[in-house]
Amino acid sequence: MDGAQRTRAWGVGLAVFSSVCFGASGPFGKALIEAGLSPLQAVWLRIATASLVLVPLAAFLRGRALTRGLRAHLAPLLGYGTAGVAGAQAFYFVAASRLPVGVAILLEFSGPVIVLAWLRLVRRVPVHRTAAAGVAVALTGLTLVVQVWTGLSLDPVGLAAGFGAAACQAAYFLTVDRLAGHVAPLAVTTFGMVVATAALTVLATPWAMPWDVLPARIPFAGHTAPGWALVAWIGLVSTVLAYLAGVAGLQRLPAQVGGAICYTEAVAVALIAWAVLGERLSPAQLLGGAIVLTGAYIAQRAAVPPPAHPTHPLPETTSQNPSP
Repeated sequence: MDGAQRTRAWGVGLAVFSSVCFGASGPFGKALIEAGLSPLQAVWLRIATASLVLVPLAAFLRGRALTRGLRAHLAPLLGYGTAGVAGAQAFYFVAASRLPVGVAILLEFSGPVIVLAWLRLVRRVPVHRTAAAGVAVALTGLTLVVQVWTGLSLDPVGLAAGFGAAACQAAYFLTVDRLAGHVAPLAVTTFGMVVATAALTVLATPWAMPWDVLPARIPFAGHTAPGWALVAWIGLVSTVLAYLAGVAGLQRLPAQVGGAICYTEAVAVALIAWAVLGERLSPAQLLGGAIVLTGAYIAQRAAVPPPAHPTHPLPETTSQNPSP
C-alpha cells in the first residue's frame, strides 16, 4: 500500500468513525429534550461542552502553534463555525421538530448533492463519475433507511430549515476541504466550536435554561441516568470526537468523496436506535443500510488514482483530487 492509498484509507476510516459518533447523539439528545430542554438549548449545551474541553486541550497540546495560520484563513474558519457547526445542527433540530425525523434527515443529507453541484457549476471542477454515482446510490438507500414516505407533512418552515441544514452541511464539507493542509484539524475544530457557541447563545437563551435537568435522573434506554452524563456524552463523543475525526478524515479525501461517506451516519443512527432504544429495523431499512454502504464504497473509490500503464509509468500528479 503506497502513501496515497494509506492516506485514503485513513480518511475513509476517520470519516466513518466520525459518522458513527455523530449518529450516537440521537438517543441521548432526544432524552434531554424530552426532559425539558428545547432543541436549541440541547444543541448549545452540546457545543458549549465541547468548547470547554477543546480550548484547554488544544492550548496544552499545540501551545502558541494553535493560532498559527488562523488569521490568514479567518473567513473560512468563521464560516465553518457559523454554518458548518452551528447552522447545520440548529437547522436540523428545527426541521426535525416540524417534520418527520426521516424527512428532516433526508433533507439534511442532500448536502453532498449540493457539494457536487457547487464543484461542477461554480468552481468548474470536473466531478468524478464514481463519486456522483456513489452519492446517487447512497441517497437512494437513505430514503429506505429513514422511510421518507411515512407521515410526510409539507410544513414550509420545516422544509426551509431542512434545506438550510443541507446547505450548511455542504458548507462544512467544502470549508474543511478548503482548509486542508493549511490549518490543523484540532485548530479548525476548536475555533469552530467557540464560534458556534457564541453564535447560538442568543438563540438558545441559556440564561433561561432549566438547569435542574442536569442533576436530575432522566429516563434512558429502560434505565435512568443523570442529565449531566447525557450532556457529557453528546459533548465529548458525539461532538469532540466526531468533529475531530470528521475534519481529519475529510482533509484526506476530496469533498465529493467525503460527502458520500457521511451517509453512513444514517445507518449508524438506525443501528444505535435499535441497540439502545429497541427500535426494530424493517427489512426495507436493512436493505437501505446495505445500499448506503455500497454507495459510500463506490464514492470512496473516486479518490483512488487510476493505475499507470505497466510499461509506461507516469509520475504522480495532483489532478486526481479536484479540490484546491
